Amino acid sequence: MSHDYKHIQVKPITGRIGAEIVNVELSSELEAHVIDEINQALLQYKVIFFKAQHHLDDAGQEAFAARLGTPLNHPTVPIKNGSKHILELDSAHGARADSWHTDITFLDAYPKASILRSVVAPVAGGDTAWANTTSAYATLPEALKVLADSLRVIHSNDFDYANSDLTVNKEALAKYKNFFKSTEYETEHPLVRVHPETGEKTLLLGHFFKRFVGFSSRESRKLFDLFQSHIVKQENIVRWRWEAGDVAIWDNRATQHRAINDYGDQHRVVRRVTLEGDIPVGVDGRPSQTFHKDEKFDIKDYRLSEAGIYEKVS
Repeated sequence: MSHDYKHIQVKPITGRIGAEIVNVELSSELEAHVIDEINQALLQYKVIFFKAQHHLDDAGQEAFAARLGTPLNHPTVPIKNGSKHILELDSAHGARADSWHTDITFLDAYPKASILRSVVAPVAGGDTAWANTTSAYATLPEALKVLADSLRVIHSNDFDYANSDLTVNKEALAKYKNFFKSTEYETEHPLVRVHPETGEKTLLLGHFFKRFVGFSSRESRKLFDLFQSHIVKQENIVRWRWEAGDVAIWDNRATQHRAINDYGDQHRVVRRVTLEGDIPVGVDGRPSQTFHKDEKFDIKDYRLSEAGIYEKVS
């Protein structure tokens, strides 16, 4: 996939993934042809970066995101106070998304893209890495492509990072898990989805993985390790060194990402808006399906404590 860009300047970062877009000030007022080329660059490079967008506040980020799609609230985590769609990840509350994942894949129509803004960046460390799951599929040995095309995978919200501190005591961890799982989702996806805009085939895994359909837990883990190892090869990865004001946008249908948890007790705050996606379709034309959803609690009935744990409002 290649494009000629007339209205934006695109600087590729690696051979397979990532590009910096320069001399663009993000806002909801951008002309339509600029938005179109930003979308083209996103599809081509999978994740794109904009430096020094200091003018953006929460409202500006939300308004810009709405030019790219329909904002989506996280289904099991409250949004930031005073915003409509922003999920804040604050290291002071233990939010360190330090395992490879694609956002919210325990839903069938999981997000198509995310817009992440750095608010507080560590002096050193705290980078984010993205992996190209399209090039990962394209470079599989042919026999593994045939196998991958036939597999279905269960994704679940048994665990998530969004506001947990997994290093706290067992009681706090138990409270967190009970909260995140208060609405339970299990969704069956094809391992290989066909991208709805590019037609490319892309691998759908990450840490919401639970098991492969028709395989035991042990067999599923071996298959996961096999395919996941191809996704996170160095050739498929780009790593971004954050400065406050930077914005990253990624195609959530064609990437995995993880935050690098190497910054100790330094403060790190990022704010994210996700955009509604569509239901994946496999190579055989079969769509994803959510077959278990147990809604027992309302997220609005909870509040965030000083310890960073969500508790029931009495």
